Formats: sequence, C-alpha cells, structure tokens
Amino acid sequence: MPYGPLEEQRCAICRTESTLIAGRLGVCLGCIRERPEESLLLSTQAHARARMRFDLPPEPPQAEQGKRCMLCFRECSIPEGGRGYCGMRTVREQRLVHMAGTPTRGLLHWYRDPLPTNCVADWVCTGHRRNTQHNLAVFYGSCTLDCLFCQNYHYRYTDPTRDRQGRIDALSASELAAAATTRTYCVCFFGGDPSSQMPHALAAGKHLAEQDVVVCWETAGTANPKLLRKALQLSLESGGCVKFDLKAFDENLHRILTGGSNSRTLENFTHAASRISERPDPPLVVASTLLVPGYVDAEEVRRIATFIADLNPAIPYALLAFHPHFEMSDLPRTSLRHGQAALAVAQDAGLENVRLGNVHLFSDAY
Repeated sequence: MPYGPLEEQRCAICRTESTLIAGRLGVCLGCIRERPEESLLLSTQAHARARMRFDLPPEPPQAEQGKRCMLCFRECSIPEGGRGYCGMRTVREQRLVHMAGTPTRGLLHWYRDPLPTNCVADWVCTGHRRNTQHNLAVFYGSCTLDCLFCQNYHYRYTDPTRDRQGRIDALSASELAAAATTRTYCVCFFGGDPSSQMPHALAAGKHLAEQDVVVCWETAGTANPKLLRKALQLSLESGGCVKFDLKAFDENLHRILTGGSNSRTLENFTHAASRISERPDPPLVVASTLLVPGYVDAEEVRRIATFIADLNPAIPYALLAFHPHFEMSDLPRTSLRHGQAALAVAQDAGLENVRLGNVHLFSDAY
C-alpha cells in the first residue's frame, strides 16, 4: 500500500475509533444507518470541501430564475454566469450554454485497449474471446456524482474552457468515431460518467455502430431516462451492454458516499432489466458494486443483490475491490474475506452469475 501504516480514525458522532472510518468523511457505517441526519450533515460538508478544491459547485444549483438543464437527475437550475453540478454547463445572456457534451464537442480522452481487457463485464462479453482486436476506451472528463471513494478522480482536473491542452482532448462525435479502425471490436463509454455528456456519447455511439463496432457503457445510471433508453437501444442493436455501477441500495448511504440520490439509478436499471429478454445472450445489462471497506459491507451487497434478483436473477453481477483513492485514501484495500462474504450473500439472494472482479487488488491483510 502506498499510504503507509493505517491509522485509526474517530467517528465524529459516536466517537468510535477504527481503521475503517474515512477521516475526511468522519462518520462510521453504524451512525450512517442509525443516525442518518447527523451523518448526512457531515457528508455534505465533506463533499463541499472536496468539490471546491476543483472549482466545482458544492451543490447542484437551484437558482429561482436560473436556466434548467435536464440531462441528468440533478436537473440544475443555473444562474447567469454560474455552472452546473457537472461543470459542463453555464448560462450566458440567459441562455443555457453547453461548454462540452454536445455532438460537436466532447471533453474526453480515449485509448485503444487490447482484448481481452479489464472490462467489468469481461467474463460474459463476446469481446473477452477476441484477443486479436481492441476496445476503444472513451474516458469522459465529467460526472454527475461526487463519490468520495472515486477510483478515477483525476477527471476533476479537466476544464471545459480548455481546448486540446493537457491530457484531455475536445473532440466532436465524428472525430472520436474516426479513431476506430478495422480492428476495433467495441467501444466503452465511461469516465467520470457518460451521463454528463450523453448527447456526445450517443452521437459517437451511432457513428461507431454504423461501422459495426459494438457499443457499451459503464455508468452510474443517472442520465435522463429518455437518453438512457437511447443508450440501451444502441447496445441492444450493436451487441453491447450497459454496465450499471450500483454503489449502494440504502438511500442515505448512497447520498453520503456519492453526494446524490440513487432513485434515478434504480429507475433506469429497472427499465433496462425489463428489456433483457429482447437479447439474453450476450447479456444486455450487467451490474457491479465497489466494496468500500467500512461502508459497502455484505449487508449492503445483500440489499443490492436482492433488488437485482427480484428483477432478473440471470443479470451478471461483479463485486469489485476498492483501492485507496481520493477522499478515502486512508482506508485499506478490500480484504478477500470481505469479498468472499459479499459473494456469498449475493449468491444467497438468488443471483445466478456473480463473481469477484479485479482480484489482484483484494488484500488478505485485514
């Protein structure tokens, strides 16, 4: 581990000390479940501090006379000269301006990943068997959530006013699609999250599908339902899948860890699950959960797995190991014991296809 010996942190509410309490959040899982109002207040402060470091709005703006953005569940009402929660929208002369995320300009970087790759769905995807082709990995530089445990937190360093500087490129959908070659089997839109730049991703996905590229998504599922359904249709027709990151089932825990509600995610996931019968193989929908030590425990996985199984027990479900990052860099990696307990409860909930992903990150030390 790169962060040195673990130190015990004290919960600001119950005063319990543990190495499984994130110091910058300052609250333990027991208090989140038993004293949610106090825990939510602490988490609001933690999210505000984290976002202000990157000049992002601490909360979704809800200006009385603002201009409404409907691209995601935040539905920001942005004041003149302000910015939306994702940082990609502003208002100028009382007009909503998309600084990025339109078909003509996406804020992203891309790379070619040889197949089989480290895809969340690799064990059920047709691309897993194609070691002579590659995946076009598209990393969007924005997000609709604010996960304190973010494993790709560097997207926050992007700036929509910057063009082709640093690590992030501003590309049109057609320019991005031109990056595909005859060896490109599939594309995966992730980030950050494609939900914050969905019009661009949909346009690029359409261009790529016309080139016989399989279209996949990795998302927290917070997009406007109409846009999410278009993404689902692209995957259905091209042979791809939508990989939903189900971070928590409990509403309070989800708000505390991510800074937002999970209601839109569960709504979109429920709709996606209803369409699996249209193409059962390869699976249209895949779910995953990051096992954050001290917070996303086996009980939380049981709730998520029960929700999935009630919709369709055949939905593949990956349980992923956490690595210390961002505002939770003082936590340990997920222990193998934690992973095995989560695997067992997911199977007991009735899911037929569960596995531990990124097994190289699990630790046997805790």
